[in-house]
Amino acid sequence: MSVTRSFWQAIEVIHDVVYFAPDSKQRYEAIGLKGYWMGYVASRSAALGTPPPEVVIALFHGFAPRLIQRAVPDAWSMGSRDEILATRLDLARDALAPGLAEADVERLAKEVSAIWSSLDFAGKALAAAHASLAAPDDPIGRLWHAATILREYRGDCHVAILTAAGLDGAAANALAVADGRVSAKQREMRGWTEEEWTEAYERLRRRAWTDEFAAITDSGRAARAQIEDATDRVSASSFDEEAQARTITLEDALVSAARAIEASGAMQFPNPVGVRAP
Repeated sequence: MSVTRSFWQAIEVIHDVVYFAPDSKQRYEAIGLKGYWMGYVASRSAALGTPPPEVVIALFHGFAPRLIQRAVPDAWSMGSRDEILATRLDLARDALAPGLAEADVERLAKEVSAIWSSLDFAGKALAAAHASLAAPDDPIGRLWHAATILREYRGDCHVAILTAAGLDGAAANALAVADGRVSAKQREMRGWTEEEWTEAYERLRRRAWTDEFAAITDSGRAARAQIEDATDRVSASSFDEEAQARTITLEDALVSAARAIEASGAMQFPNPVGVRAP
């Protein structure tokens, strides 16, 4: 048995709705934060407490340090950590509700929670931080909470694979652009300067992963596919047989839910996260 890519993609869709909610900026500003990116950085890292920028930079990996530094630690003095977390959860509930109207959310929440509860969190700091938070009382909240833990679990593994492959944040994003996984606007979305972007492509060119025109090569495409495969393999390595069996049993229902979420308009493809539709 193994954990399929479609399972991970469905988990990603359920989690990612908080990043595409049209009123997210306004909601975070209503509790004292300033702008979309401060809301993003603070709400995603608040599970850790009120971490300094160095910790967030390390865990987020693909974002330019300056973007993180503009958000924290200022966010912790401008808004309450509890309010930040509560606002994020409310965004998730509101975004997911229309797409999950026909789903058995109670069952999905129970089964996805059972999967993460058996995992080994060694080396998965961001996932462990979210696992330490109390599960919400309502089914949609519990499903989003459980999906978030699994999403960040795979994300922590992905960062480990990227760094093991010698890819810094700018180069990892540049390779994703060259491979067509994200749009050409990724540089601006992740806060990298034009000079940093050019240097990132030069590093990729020296590895023969892109050519002199910043186009991906066959070697680069193979390397990017290997990174995803390795991420899947490492992410699933601590799934015992029962957890793997649960992912197989749940996959169809999760994929159906993810597609309904997309149809409701709560998720967009393509997107800066780079997740593809399940």
